[in-house]
Amino acid sequence: MVEFGVQVTPTEQVGLHRELVAAADEGGVDLIAVQDHPYAPSHLDALTVIGDLLARTERLRFFPDVAPLPLRPPGLLAQSAVALDVLSGGRFELGLGAGGIPRGITGIGGPERTPGEALEALEEGIGLLRRLWTGSDRVVADGKYYSLNLRPGPLPAHDIQIWVGSVGPRSMRLTGRLADGWAAPIPHYLPYDAWAGANAIIDEAAKAAGRDPSDVLRIAQVVGTITDVPGDTDTTRGDAPLRGTPDQWAEFFARLATEQPFRTFVFWPEEHNLTQITRFTADVVPATKALLS
Repeated sequence: MVEFGVQVTPTEQVGLHRELVAAADEGGVDLIAVQDHPYAPSHLDALTVIGDLLARTERLRFFPDVAPLPLRPPGLLAQSAVALDVLSGGRFELGLGAGGIPRGITGIGGPERTPGEALEALEEGIGLLRRLWTGSDRVVADGKYYSLNLRPGPLPAHDIQIWVGSVGPRSMRLTGRLADGWAAPIPHYLPYDAWAGANAIIDEAAKAAGRDPSDVLRIAQVVGTITDVPGDTDTTRGDAPLRGTPDQWAEFFARLATEQPFRTFVFWPEEHNLTQITRFTADVVPATKALLS
């Protein structure tokens, strides 16, 4: 089974976000991804925006894409995630990252860490999040990066998934060992031709950890525009946005689903407008499902 989602950039255009999400909901997609860059001056807080949009929908699932753990330490993030999940009846998932923009992290007051330290902290944090979500016993931890002495509050309404936004080989291996999914970065950060190799690393790491690689959900996130006329959709290399007809988009998604283990596809429209969302839900999604049936 494949799923589909739409990305939202949490700017001050609150009315537009609500309109686009309502259209996505009516169109039957499964997920809404909300960018989470708290240091971006044009962005509202992603978790607050998700809370607003969850309250206006009844079926859609939402996730921050992706939450930088250095700015939301595990104890606080666990509680925020539980609150959103309980209030929505189990419709919140957690996209999580080590903090891929160090200047942004330190600029807003977060810790300065090397890439290796950030990944160590992410691994430590994932373990703490799971402990806080699965029991009522006090969680006491004195780790290298996080210390906790906390009795968890309410449990989440469902098993919150952790989808890691991995970019490099070491983070891919972490994803294969520990995560419920890989929220593949947009091609600007990880070019198309690197996706197959990344999936292979995740598969190998999952097997080495005694896991079934298919238990790690693969989420492809694609920036582009749905057009009326055929375009250049060479996605074998590079990072150019995908600009093509609904059939070209569907062929690309179907190829990813057959040649690689992607099962979820998130559309990042270059221009956020109602036409792009409705074309995605009405044309691209059905055409993709038809190719995969």
